[in-house]
Amino acid sequence: MRCVTGLLVGRMTVPHTLTFDLEGDDLPIRLDLFLRRELPDISRTELQRLIRSGAATVNGQVAEVPSTKVGAGDTVQFDAPGATSPDLDPVPQNLDFDVVHADDDVIVVDKPASMAVHAGAGRIDGTLVNGLIARFPEIAKLEPRDRPGIVHRLDADTSGLMVVARNAGAATKLSAAIKAREVQRFYIALVAGRLPLAQGGIIDQPIGRHPRIRTRQAVVPDGRLARTRFFPLTHYWASGKPMTLVQLKLETGRTHQIRVHMQAIGYPVIGDPTYGITPPDVDLHRQFLHAHCIEFHHPATGELLEFNSQIHDDLANVLTQVSPPSETPWGAEKYPIG
Repeated sequence: MRCVTGLLVGRMTVPHTLTFDLEGDDLPIRLDLFLRRELPDISRTELQRLIRSGAATVNGQVAEVPSTKVGAGDTVQFDAPGATSPDLDPVPQNLDFDVVHADDDVIVVDKPASMAVHAGAGRIDGTLVNGLIARFPEIAKLEPRDRPGIVHRLDADTSGLMVVARNAGAATKLSAAIKAREVQRFYIALVAGRLPLAQGGIIDQPIGRHPRIRTRQAVVPDGRLARTRFFPLTHYWASGKPMTLVQLKLETGRTHQIRVHMQAIGYPVIGDPTYGITPPDVDLHRQFLHAHCIEFHHPATGELLEFNSQIHDDLANVLTQVSPPSETPWGAEKYPIG
């Protein structure tokens, strides 16, 4: 698919030019979707902004329209944001996200889609960390300085619940609990295909770097242990094709785990530009994936806490675009996923 020159490392400010020589069977494709697939740490919204600013060329000509089609034989160059000084601390910013719980030790947030958790490829600000240190300045003192209090994360275009540590002791205990699989994380996804309802299962397949496309993950024999439980909830239809609303539970926390695992068993996540598909009848600009429930023991008191979040409006709107289910639609409840 591509030949890449340049480097994406660390936190970004100085441009690096990436060159992609296109080939393969899945072409032509929109320029913004192609770049989103190759650069999964940059949201589609941010890529569209960069394209409109003149950061992309196709065959040497500036392409300022995100919907520009690129195909086999084309050469795409993209000025991706480059590396910045690693000791530059994140700055506080007033950003829009919901805090559903806060006490002296933990913060639980409901992260919106298109917001990265911390600085990285293509992001130097506008992250959850920037917003957190504006509301809770004391966490800026925690280590590591570029992601203070962060003990787990969500992809930029995945919405939903995260727990954040408010002090060093809580960070240590929560990190240990996640490693010991004592923090329960549940997700809702809409996937392509018709999974039998009320017949849950487990995907136990190792995940590692894709052998050819280094910006992606894949099920590989020498990958790290990865386990995902799933429980089908409701059937939908779009473009004459079946879809299934699924609840998932992470038993491990590998990069892109749910998206990779669902693709591997033949039920890719709807709207996922890297591993999934988007039916033409569905207006969705990110993966249909939402972290809707999290359970953990409070690091100071030991109390079992549980928080729930309804799917966000853009995902709820998708369910109004597709054929209505014959079964009872999903609510806020948690199902017996095991």
